[in-house]
Amino acid sequence: MVKPLATTLLVTLLLSSGLTQAEHHVDEDGFKQPLLNLQFNPGLDQREFERSTLGALAVYDPLESWNRRVYHFNYRFDQWVFLPIVDGYRYVTPTVVQHGVSNFFSNLGDVPNLLNSLLQLKAKRSMETTARLLLNTTVGVAGLWDPASRMGLPKQREDFGQTLGFYGTPAGPYLMLPLLGPSNLRDTGGLVVDLSAKSQVNWLNVAETSRSHPEIFLLETVDQRSTVNFRYGQLNSPFEYEKIRYFYSESRKLMIAE
Repeated sequence: MVKPLATTLLVTLLLSSGLTQAEHHVDEDGFKQPLLNLQFNPGLDQREFERSTLGALAVYDPLESWNRRVYHFNYRFDQWVFLPIVDGYRYVTPTVVQHGVSNFFSNLGDVPNLLNSLLQLKAKRSMETTARLLLNTTVGVAGLWDPASRMGLPKQREDFGQTLGFYGTPAGPYLMLPLLGPSNLRDTGGLVVDLSAKSQVNWLNVAETSRSHPEIFLLETVDQRSTVNFRYGQLNSPFEYEKIRYFYSESRKLMIAE
């Protein structure tokens, strides 16, 4: 009876020692280095990684073939025409004048901002935009300065595309507009309404004057491109089209839900 008992005790001691060592090993690691023994596929480069994630960037784009052609046109026009004009404008125009031009056209843009804030029943935003228009047009000398922002009234952007989305209008298919860039069917229709409203209100008589002086419209176009920091190709990705399409679609959802 002694030998079986001794054998049992020996086995128990060995098992206990093994468990203790295993537990000690786990405690040493503590699962704090999960990537220590992880093996990466050296053939998985950045392009393959981006291709594998494109499914998450899916946007309704039935006109993709046409949109890509427009995207390529915008890319080349921006590179060969638009940006050289913008660089020339920046070179010959003093910085203070550039700021004044941007403020002036930004003040005009508050007209559709106000109308769309009212349509969306955003009372506080409507009052703030009204105050901005009054302050910048009077104290800011027709909008050349922006005292409203210094007084705690930041610019709020509302357009008719957001208004349509606010009332449940679906975005529709994605569109790449010539020169104007990413949009969708709903926002393109909203853009037409905003331009019409801006023309009908004729704030500071600019819309009417622009009909006989198209250089005002050209100056506004150059100013808008000058104030947008995006440059085609800056994402350094073969899937820039998909990324821009996704970013635009998601940003519009956030703006409508704001």
